[in-house]
Order: sequence, then C-alpha cells, then structure tokens
Amino acid sequence: MKYALVNPAWSFQGSTYFGCPDPHFPLELLSAREFLRGAGHDVLLLDANMEGAALEQVRARVEAFAPDFLVVPTAPSYLFWRCPQPELRVPAVWIKALRGEARAVVIGPHGSATPRATMHKTGADVVLRGEHDQTLAQLADTPWEMIDGCCWRDEDGRFRMNEGLGVTDMAALGTLDYSDYPVEKHAHLHHIFKGNGADHLKRGAEVEFARGCPYSCTFCNKTLFRNKFRERDLSAVIAEIDQLIARGVDYIYFIDEIFGVGKNVRALLEEIAKRPVSIGFQSRIDLWNEESLAALGRARCVSFECGIESITEEGRDELHKNCKLTTGRIEDLLLEARKHIPWVQANLIKTIKDDPAEVARFQSNLKAHGVWVSEPVPMFPFPGSPLYVQTFGAQPDEQAWERAHSYYLNIFADRGYSDIQDQRPLPLVELECVS
Repeated sequence: MKYALVNPAWSFQGSTYFGCPDPHFPLELLSAREFLRGAGHDVLLLDANMEGAALEQVRARVEAFAPDFLVVPTAPSYLFWRCPQPELRVPAVWIKALRGEARAVVIGPHGSATPRATMHKTGADVVLRGEHDQTLAQLADTPWEMIDGCCWRDEDGRFRMNEGLGVTDMAALGTLDYSDYPVEKHAHLHHIFKGNGADHLKRGAEVEFARGCPYSCTFCNKTLFRNKFRERDLSAVIAEIDQLIARGVDYIYFIDEIFGVGKNVRALLEEIAKRPVSIGFQSRIDLWNEESLAALGRARCVSFECGIESITEEGRDELHKNCKLTTGRIEDLLLEARKHIPWVQANLIKTIKDDPAEVARFQSNLKAHGVWVSEPVPMFPFPGSPLYVQTFGAQPDEQAWERAHSYYLNIFADRGYSDIQDQRPLPLVELECVS
C-alpha cells in the first residue's frame, strides 16, 4: 500500500493556540514512517510547514504519488498535542485539496477526544484515536473492527468506532531516518531566547526520548494519547542525535512530556556530554537534585523549563501535581539549576489558591537571581483532560471543543489571555469556516 504523510502549512491567526508557531520536526509522521516502511509499505512524507511549500505544490506531488491513504495530523508536532489549537480549519482545507482517490486519515488530539465531530469537520474517512504510529500500518491488512481506536464510515455512511486507544511500543521505534528530510531548513531553536546564554547555537532539532507521563495533573491534555510512560532504546536515540549532528544540528530539544523520569536519563546525559550539542526540555523541578542538576550542566543544558503551576502546596494539590516538595525547596532547586543552566524558567497557572502579592514576591526573588518566572496563565479545559470533566461534569461529547472554547473566551475576555496567544481570538465557528 502507498501512504502519503502530509504536514500542512499551519496558520493560527485568531486562535487561542498556546504552542510555538514556528515549524518543528513532525515526529508523529517520521515515527509512523518507520513502522510503515517496516511493514513493507511505500511512504511519501511531505512537510509543507518546514519546506514553506504551497498547497498547489504539495497537491502535485501527492497526485503523482497516487496514495491509497492520505494521512494528515490535526495539530502541529507531538510537542503541542497537549495544547493544540481548538479549530480544525487547516487540516480540513488540506484534506479537501489533497485527498483525490485516497482514503483520508486524520491523527491527533482532536479525533482522540471527539472522533465523530473530527471526522465531520475534516471530511476524513478514518480517525485514529490515541497513538497512530503502529495502527496506521494495520489499516492496510487488518479488519478495521480489530484496530484499537479506529473510527470510520462504513459502506452505508454510518459512523463506526472501536473501543480502546492506539498505544505505541516505543522500544520498537528505531532511529528515525533524516536522509531525505530537509533538516537544514529547520533554523528554529525551540525555547531559546536572545540573550539567554545560547546565542552561539545555529541549528535546532527536536528528538523524542520518552513518551507519556506518570503524573495526572488536572490541566494536562495527555490522557487519550501519549499517556503511559515509555522510554525509547537509548542506542536508537543516540544514533538519531549523531545523525542530526552530522547535518549541522547543535541544539536538541526533547519533546518528552516530562524529561527526567526514565531510568536511562543519566546514561543519556552522559552520552550527550561527549558530543558537540546542547539540549533543552520541559520537566518538573522535583525530579532533580543538586547532583543531577550538575549533570545537566555537564550535558550543556541551556534551556530548562519547569511547570511549578502554583506557589502554594494547596494550589499544587488542587491541580493534582503530586509534588512532595515545599515551596521553599522548589525555590532553592530553581536557584541551584540556574548555577548550571543559562535559562531556567518556572511556569505558573492562574489559581485562586495563590495570593497575587505572594506570587509577585516569588517572581521577584527568583528573577533577581536570573530565573525567569511566567505570569500566571489561564487554563484551557482541553477535551480529554481531567480539567474538562471537572469544569463541565461529563466526559467530552461531540460539542466539547465548542463548549471549551466558548467557556475560555467568556472567562478570560476581561482578565487577559496568555501572552503567547492572540489577544483577540475569534469564536470557534469563525475559526473553522472553510470555503
């Protein structure tokens, strides 16, 4: 079978999108390609976002390939599946233009939470819930009724959905192949800011070392995909990093939900320390101590982003952070991290448990010692997150994105949105308008 994997050219004007708008490696497509090739399928991977390719250019290449399946993600990069844009306008436009005679398949967070609505909005023939890396190949030779998380239209046009979610065997994921991917077009250095001690870096890349998270924070949208914690084979990851270094990459950003949990993290850091590359990632400060923070310094970590969320133990408990540290110990570790790492960031969430005056004190003290602390950001009740159920009292239905988006706009219109979002977001019906 022939599979065309297409990453669209993404646009977020008017959106409440939390993520970085710059192009990132479509690891969700690159990893799927490895499994598809291993199963003997012919794969065309086109990254219009990285290549800056117009829709017409991509359509010509897809038509020439004549795929059996056209695969399009509903959100950009695994890195932002936890905080995707609510609207499905971009994948809907690209599927409409590219599908031809192929069966259109969508992957991503939207279909995992609301498969019927996602299928209707995008015009897809198949929605794969959960992780798709291995279930994509099963579409070619397995009865769809037997594929975990597979949703489709039957011959009578009726919506069909299997129970379960796709879950990838990360130990089976080998080194990703970048030999025909435009690595050199990826100039973005994720979470590197001018003057943060990493201005010498030239070319970035994203790598996945582990997937999933053992914690269950209320606000985190990872329950329906990338949930169970799994590490990749260390040698496969190191070979991938070496391949990228050979292509001029000198900065690796790990997209892991939570870097620092796995049993092989220390061995990974030791290997990185031997190579001419710097690293960055997201983590929790309570996973680190003085010794392991020093190891990060030896591995040339230049960007360390921590979710603190609340400055009180009560606030962290309300968010189900399962953090055992006191706020004082958290501050001490952040300051210790700053001794070894040029950019240390502590993220806060808006919560009624935190006194604004105490938040200001927390920020002022850390900023005075070189640790950047965010302004408390509002939480979006992503369908599939515990926060959605907590907010609306039920599991997501097919109006879940509309409900969450309207709620978010109504709550924060007069309080201010996150400083990384469009400050005049549009209603979802306008964002999803497709001509």
